[in-house]
Amino acid sequence: MITLGALGTFTLIVGLLTLTPGLDTALILRTAALGHRRRAWGVVLGIQSGTLIWGAFASLGVTALLTASHLAYEILRWAGAAYLLWMGARMLLHTRRDRSGEAVPDASTAGPMAPGAAAVAGNTLAGGWRQGTLTNLLNPKMGAFYVALLPQFIPPGAPHLTLALLLTSVHIVLGLLWSAVLIAFTHMLRGWLRKPPAKRLLDRVTGTVIVGFGLRLALGD
Repeated sequence: MITLGALGTFTLIVGLLTLTPGLDTALILRTAALGHRRRAWGVVLGIQSGTLIWGAFASLGVTALLTASHLAYEILRWAGAAYLLWMGARMLLHTRRDRSGEAVPDASTAGPMAPGAAAVAGNTLAGGWRQGTLTNLLNPKMGAFYVALLPQFIPPGAPHLTLALLLTSVHIVLGLLWSAVLIAFTHMLRGWLRKPPAKRLLDRVTGTVIVGFGLRLALGD
């Protein structure tokens, strides 16, 4: 079985990774800041579902196969880049106003709805879960990270799947705790964040960050 020292080292590594600002942080903050707490938690659960899947794949050797197969990696990389660029572009377009003064529909909603109805439709746990899961699973670097990290903490002859899921659950718990802090922080600032200028600024910043991640993924950086 894994030793307490190894478990502590793994916790420290994934803890630092969790605290490092990145795509997940930007997506959670933006969703929660719009007042969509239910959808924000859906995004969180989707991201952690993706983490769990990557951990299971790593233990079964699927991510190793992905890393070894250049074609499979490239397909996933370009799919992930396209998804991030699309999502970021939608957020940036949302900050523009048409001639009638109405906002472009939010990237988290769909269909020609009234603003109030669109907000309610967009604030769904399932919608957030789909977005978070896709964002996580379409990032091949997550798979490469787990394939490089997990084997170092699983002793030879130990049940790989069981220990991999145990270690992954540590990462998930840390992610859930940090996400709760982020959502609580945005809830404290909800009065300012719900003002139209603040929403547009938030979408511009988040959209730019997501487009940047998409470009980095596309360019292989």
